[in-house]
Amino acid sequence: MLTTQLDAYLAQANIQASDKQKKQLLDFVGMLNKWNKAYNLTSVRDPQQMLIRHIMDSLVVSAHLVGKRFIDVGTGPGLPGIPLAILNPDKTFVLLDSLGKRIRFQKQVQFELGLNNIVPTESRVEAYQDDAGFDGVLSRAFASVEDMLSWCHHLPNEHGMFYALKGQLADDEMANIPAGFTLQETITLQVPALDEQRHLLKIIKEK
Repeated sequence: MLTTQLDAYLAQANIQASDKQKKQLLDFVGMLNKWNKAYNLTSVRDPQQMLIRHIMDSLVVSAHLVGKRFIDVGTGPGLPGIPLAILNPDKTFVLLDSLGKRIRFQKQVQFELGLNNIVPTESRVEAYQDDAGFDGVLSRAFASVEDMLSWCHHLPNEHGMFYALKGQLADDEMANIPAGFTLQETITLQVPALDEQRHLLKIIKEK
């Protein structure tokens, strides 16, 4: 059932995935569902909804990513980082979260799915340092764009991009993008079977 749904959603979103990648995505949903009962990792309880609200909601960003090294801040159980890592084996994703139980879950996913391009990392974002910097800084369920930029300003490299995944866009939030940052592009995303607004904001730090 889920397999058929995933195939249909990927086709609708025009996303190519191998049989191995599809299996990894479905196994991730299975693990999320299993662990959720004990660890309360997500408020979405139904695997069919997880497929839409977690897997597809993450994957629609994939075509817009530029670069090789990404950090997913406040990733929770690994969203959008783990689905994106499955779809992009040539890119590396540091998955940053301050809660140990979420990192334990990510490490189990890494082990069971054989994902060698994710780096589960337990840290608060403002305390995390990376000398090389990242090509992309991703955030999905982060508070506001303003908070994201002020807490994550030290993470991109000199050509790095902030990718903020948002639902509906609030005018006041858009007006409060801090000085020193430029909103380069606002992309309207279409998530199959989801009748809600989704946007991707691409923001750069001014040199």
